Amino acid sequence: MKQTKARILVVEDDAALLRGLLDVLVFNGYEVKGLEDGGQGLKAGLEEQYDLILLDVMLPTLDGFSICKAIRNKKPNQGIILVTAKGSEDNIITGFKAGADDYISKPFSLREVMVRIEAVLRRTGKSLNDIEIRLRDILFDGKNLKAAFQDRVIELTRREMDIIDYLFRHQDRIVSKKELLIRVWHYADAKIETRTVDIHMLKLRKKISLLIGDTPFITTIRGEGYRLELEE
Repeated sequence: MKQTKARILVVEDDAALLRGLLDVLVFNGYEVKGLEDGGQGLKAGLEEQYDLILLDVMLPTLDGFSICKAIRNKKPNQGIILVTAKGSEDNIITGFKAGADDYISKPFSLREVMVRIEAVLRRTGKSLNDIEIRLRDILFDGKNLKAAFQDRVIELTRREMDIIDYLFRHQDRIVSKKELLIRVWHYADAKIETRTVDIHMLKLRKKISLLIGDTPFITTIRGEGYRLELEE
């Protein structure tokens, strides 16, 4: 008998898909619970303990974005992956703004689901370092998840702080997207096609521009990766 790795809550209103996901997760050794209603999913997510919540966006009574945001407010370290047929960039950005750790668009392969689940589980429970980084007179506060420049302050997500931290520690070279997926997102298989890194970089750049304007801060080196611009 396989040892249980973690508890996973799956909230999905497609009964056949829900059953398929539960079967695959049980086969891979996870303890699971499945629900088809958004309101029930929110109640379970808030009142019960799960290592990961796999959350559909389009649900009866309450949508996945609202559930994700509510759970994230009460449980900042809860692992959450959103699953939806809506794969447009706007929807993906909305999902990340709601606090999702990752986002899977339907249709998806079971291999992709397992890779992403395992990646999120590897980083759950990892407390964010109480690190402070000062770059170009911007103070990045890892404990409070904020960045400040002069009299301006922005809020950061855990992932955005992790990106800054990793690029700072490797500021002497270009960091590839594959490396970020392995080291920051903790993907075991970085060959998975995903725009997660691109979208997070886009959001992070927009936030930093609110502090220092359009001065380049994180540069994309086409075909190679990303690099911090340490001087104006």
